[in-house]
Amino acid sequence: MSTPTVAELTSRKCVPCEGGVPPLAREEVEELLKAVAGWSLSSDGKRIRREWTAKNFVAGLRFFDKVGELAEAEGHHPDLSLTGYRNVAVEITTHAIGGLSENDFILAAKIDEVPIETKKKG
Repeated sequence: MSTPTVAELTSRKCVPCEGGVPPLAREEVEELLKAVAGWSLSSDGKRIRREWTAKNFVAGLRFFDKVGELAEAEGHHPDLSLTGYRNVAVEITTHAIGGLSENDFILAAKIDEVPIETKKKG
């Protein structure tokens, strides 16, 4: 399996998954992770996650609103977390198969294109 580019992933659309197919093998997951920098694999290998520090609470909510619109358009819904008033995290899995599918990486690549106001370092 060759690693798809971010452009290849973002050009695809999530396809409905009702189960009945196996999750991706660990080797496939590790290859796809190379295309979505900043995302990490959970210890059980069933989810990918990325975290950001938003500028403030409202910036975090705006980001989640845009991610929610994207998720609805793709028909694939991540878990969203906002803690400490500006620490945002997105976790993605394909619930119907209890693991990861290509849809998860398509959505991750598209989420990476969603703008977020982050805390300035300094």
